[in-house]
Amino acid sequence: MNNLFLILFFVSFIALIVGLVKPTTFSRFIKGGLTRKKIAIIFGITIVASFVLFGITTDSSKNNNGVAQQPVVENTQVVTENKNENSVPVVEKTKPDTTPAPAKKETKTIPTTTPTPTPAPQTDRASMLVILKANASSKWGTDYQMVQYEYNNQVQAYDWVVAQTKYPAIMVKAKNKWSNDYQMVKYEHNNQVEAYEWIVAQTAYPNIMASAKQKWGDDYQMVKYEHNNQVEAYQGL
Repeated sequence: MNNLFLILFFVSFIALIVGLVKPTTFSRFIKGGLTRKKIAIIFGITIVASFVLFGITTDSSKNNNGVAQQPVVENTQVVTENKNENSVPVVEKTKPDTTPAPAKKETKTIPTTTPTPTPAPQTDRASMLVILKANASSKWGTDYQMVQYEYNNQVQAYDWVVAQTKYPAIMVKAKNKWSNDYQMVKYEHNNQVEAYEWIVAQTAYPNIMASAKQKWGDDYQMVKYEHNNQVEAYQGL
C-alpha cells in the first residue's frame, strides 16, 4: 500500500510543476477557471496527503513484520514430558556456557643430554716428583749421592718430556716402553725422531725402504738400520 502513496506523491509533484507552467493542461479534468493558485492548492494538498499516508503505511508494515517474525530460541532443552495427548512439552531456555575453557598447560620437553665423561686427571708434577725420588732411592739405596744425581736427571728429563708437542705418536710409544724412566723416554724419543726425519728425506731405493717399513713398522731406528744394511748389500752385488 505504501508503494501506491509513493507513486501518487511523485505524480502529484510532477503535475504541480506542469500545472504551474501551463495551467490549461488540466482544463479537461477540472471544471471552472484554472489558475496557477488553484492548481497549487489542489496538487499541494495531494502531495502532502500522499507523503503523510506513505509514512504511516511504511511504519505499519515495519511493525507487522516485527510481530510476524518469530524469535529463534537457541540451546533449548525439553525438561518434562506429559504423556497426555493434549500436553505440550515445556521448553526451558538455557543460557550458553560462557565459561572460558581452561588454558592448556605447555609441556616443556627438556632434552636429555649425555654428560661428557671427565677425563681422569693426569699425575701432576708434585706427585711425579715423589715417584721419581722413590725410584731413585729404590735404585741406589743408601748411596745418597747417586740418589740425588739420579733424581735430578729424571726431573730434568721429565720437564723436557712434558714440554714436547711435536711427534706425539713417537712420544707415546717411548712412554709406553720406558714408563717413568724419563731419561730413557727422552733418549728413545730423540733417536726415533732423528731416524724418522732421515727416512722421510730418503728418495733412493724406494723398494728397499718399503720392505724395511713393512718389516719394522713405526720402529724408525730399526727401519733405518734395515734400510742401510740392505742398500749396502745391494751395492756390493
